[in-house]
Amino acid sequence: MSDHPSQQPSGANTTRPAPDRRVVLRSGFALAAGMSGAGALTAGCSVTGAVAHPAARASDTNPTARTARTSRATPTARTSGAPRAVPVAPSPRRFPDQPVEIAHGPRGRPQVALTFHGQGDPAIARAVLGEAEKGGAHVTVLAVGSWLDEHPELARRILDGGHDLGNHTLRHLDINAMSEADADAEIRGCAQRLRRLTGSIGTWFRPSRTAHASPLVRRLARGAGYPHVLSYDVDPLDFTSPGGPAVARRITGELRNGSVVSLHFGYADTVAALPAVLEDLHRRGLRAVTTTELLS
Repeated sequence: MSDHPSQQPSGANTTRPAPDRRVVLRSGFALAAGMSGAGALTAGCSVTGAVAHPAARASDTNPTARTARTSRATPTARTSGAPRAVPVAPSPRRFPDQPVEIAHGPRGRPQVALTFHGQGDPAIARAVLGEAEKGGAHVTVLAVGSWLDEHPELARRILDGGHDLGNHTLRHLDINAMSEADADAEIRGCAQRLRRLTGSIGTWFRPSRTAHASPLVRRLARGAGYPHVLSYDVDPLDFTSPGGPAVARRITGELRNGSVVSLHFGYADTVAALPAVLEDLHRRGLRAVTTTELLS
């Protein structure tokens, strides 16, 4: 379970063609059988088994157009030519009735939040978003800053789908084990990339390699502009690649009103599990909404 995002020359800002894949991404549990065990591209955020992400490039150049838009459009196929303007993303909000670290939303409303650690193969990321949208779900993506360096176009894709986009540190290292200066650089480094790409530092902050932020990390997150740290109460451990059916069973077995689920881009099992998860939510009268909507 290591992080190996593809590389490109520093400062490049062209859209790369989709790689030649031997496996067709599709919905359903058949995907897990075809791709389970294939080199995982992003590690989970538990400390156990964590492998450090390679250091991010020193350069911070991504001249993506940033013309403000006040509404989100339905996702459409991207045309050739100059990049389209990225809509201005919402800023973090303070919820006075919520603690600094939020693990779940109100238990009295039939809503849940599916949250995704944003890193890994961009084709799988797009497949996750596509499955969510087919099922009428809005999700929350906590993006790794170095991943946004490699795939800046995904910021627009996430926002165009009506999803939350937030901060999951710059390099996806064990932030609780860092010095104050290094931890602050991880939070602010990702925030800078989000602001450059979307006009906002993102809606939420989630610490990397841990379910719970240390008091120091919570303080640094507040200083960077994030009133809350986003944790979760359901963790199906999809990054261990247990198979799509197992991921779905773990989610549906633990889910209840207000739950925040921790999931990951970059794993075929996660894509395979989503149709069954969303079908179960529909059967139980639960809606999958962004974390912001969950708490509003």
